[in-house]
Amino acid sequence: MDKSKIIRDAATVILIRDKATRPQVLMGQRGAKAAFMPNKFVFPGGALDATDAQVPLADAGAEPCLTRLGEQADASKAQALLVAAIRELWEETGQILGEAGAWSGDIPGDWQSFADAGFIPSAKGMSFVFRAITPKGRPRRFDARFFAVDADELQTDIDDFSRASDELSHLQWIPLDDVRRFDLPFITEVVLAEIVGNLPNLGAPAQVPFFNNSDEESLFERLGGVGPLSATL
Repeated sequence: MDKSKIIRDAATVILIRDKATRPQVLMGQRGAKAAFMPNKFVFPGGALDATDAQVPLADAGAEPCLTRLGEQADASKAQALLVAAIRELWEETGQILGEAGAWSGDIPGDWQSFADAGFIPSAKGMSFVFRAITPKGRPRRFDARFFAVDADELQTDIDDFSRASDELSHLQWIPLDDVRRFDLPFITEVVLAEIVGNLPNLGAPAQVPFFNNSDEESLFERLGGVGPLSATL
């Protein structure tokens, strides 16, 4: 099957440190040979895995984010999306959003190292702030949910990336007033503009912006009771 026609659920973490002084965001660079957004600086994130739905959360997250994750989507995937965001953050940066504790039952293989570190994943402090579906014609398409988190929620040394995989290079905290000097995807610039507009608040926005490219017409909508804002982008 043509992968460009499949829209995969995905989750992304926007970690912000020093939000009230000189805010910085955690980003890394994708490889030159990556099929999706090569060479671009991006937030940690990736596609939903089948096992993500089987992973328990020490803190299951808060409203209104959980309800909004189910708007124009499969509500049963809400927890799995939070889990996927935490897993991708761990795999790509070595940073942990979790609560100290021991797992019960079987541990999925891609979560073993997280469990060995002594933590259970936790969605505490994660705010659903943006959603975007990749436009048609791209080599990979995702229905991505973006979660903003204060770096104070991390259980790890925020400057230690020694346990990160090699999927993202040049991991670093980038000051938001310098970030436009980097090679960013268009959607990343849009998401960052929303974040900056709400700082120092990293909680749930009044409505969640949604770039809906699922149909012939691309719409910029808002989740949370407000209809389409504008037509084709």
